[in-house]
Amino acid sequence: MSLPPDLSELALAVLAAGDPRAKAAASLEGARIWALGGGALNHRPMQDRPARPERPELCHPSAMPRRRALTTHAGRIALLHALAHIEFNAIDLAWDIAARFPGMPGAFYDDWLSVGADEARHFLMLSERLAELGAAYGDLPAHDGLWQAAMDTSDDLLARLAVVPLVLEARGLDVTPGMIERLNRAGDSASAAILEVIYAEEVGHVATGMRWYRHVCAERGLEPEATWKVIVAERFRGRVKPPFNEEARDRAGLPAAYYAGETL
Repeated sequence: MSLPPDLSELALAVLAAGDPRAKAAASLEGARIWALGGGALNHRPMQDRPARPERPELCHPSAMPRRRALTTHAGRIALLHALAHIEFNAIDLAWDIAARFPGMPGAFYDDWLSVGADEARHFLMLSERLAELGAAYGDLPAHDGLWQAAMDTSDDLLARLAVVPLVLEARGLDVTPGMIERLNRAGDSASAAILEVIYAEEVGHVATGMRWYRHVCAERGLEPEATWKVIVAERFRGRVKPPFNEEARDRAGLPAAYYAGETL
């Protein structure tokens, strides 16, 4: 009788899938198996880069074309493509944090595999909407900044938590309401509705990041706010800049004292 898959096996099935839909399917299935108690909490070394499809072409962020207005069909496709790329990377980010860092409570792994399932659903929703608009993920260039942030923090769980959920995902809370409003004004309520779902669930993802960030700070005897500022200054390649969606950040447990009035 074969043993049930362990965490590393489930993660590798996701990270080794280059086809976008196969990666999303592996994430959903892996999270389902884990939620049913069908996996063992075993870890092994993770690869530094997950499998990627041939397209989209990955460019430096500075080489990305300027976005077109959302009042145009091409502009809406460009926005949804960029968001699909973020969600595609977010699948790998969720599984990588679970598989890369051993020694945490079981609830940590439960949380991040649940996040991985959410990101897979988000990617599939955006992909289906792109298809309705006559496009597909991979049609446009994209950049590799999200995975670069993962590699810049691959040596330290606290740094990963400080940068990925509490900077990059928190930024999504700042910008998504404006996207929803502009899509609705442009008459694209179908795309706006998808972003409403993603926005609501991403508040929970930032909350998950904040909860475990505080947990690791407590284990290490570190003051969370001051530590976050030091880590972001040292490990994040961009800037933490306004405008901030304080209401959504507050709901996620990320207080303004962390970021307000700072030039990081």
